[in-house]
Amino acid sequence: MSHLTEAKRYTIFKMKQRDYSLSEIGKVIGKDKSVISREMKRNCDVRSGQYRSDLAQRKYQKRLKEKTKKIRFTEAVRLAVEPLLQMQYSPDQVSSVLKKQAIHISHERIYRPIWADKKAKGDGYKNLKNQAKRYRKRGSLKDKRGIIKDRVSIDKRPAIVEEKQRFGD
Repeated sequence: MSHLTEAKRYTIFKMKQRDYSLSEIGKVIGKDKSVISREMKRNCDVRSGQYRSDLAQRKYQKRLKEKTKKIRFTEAVRLAVEPLLQMQYSPDQVSSVLKKQAIHISHERIYRPIWADKKAKGDGYKNLKNQAKRYRKRGSLKDKRGIIKDRVSIDKRPAIVEEKQRFGD
């Protein structure tokens, strides 16, 4: 996915002034007409409703600047996460609590150091509710749940059972 450049925005502006259709503008700059439509709606002047390339570029750059940045698992984030994990919070809960503190980190990112710690024979994973046990899919050949040991097929039952004379038959 490539973003519109300043030059492409200028082309949109000039072609729109000359009453070209969105499809024609799209063909010239190599984008679909829906991209042009969204660009014009998103970046037009609020007061006049007119599309201007310089204003559109400024709005785009402002959105880029304000966009939340990807937070790596820094020391500060680790110090915020660890006490919550020690209080038996799940990584999902930790993520939600930290989001309220303006620290946006996914639960999956919180799991990574936990798995690494477990692999390194650490005990940080023991704070998790399920002790970091991986989910075992049912229906696998190795699964022994629900299997009766030494069971006998119904075909091999005695003939007397068919008469249903005794209690339990």
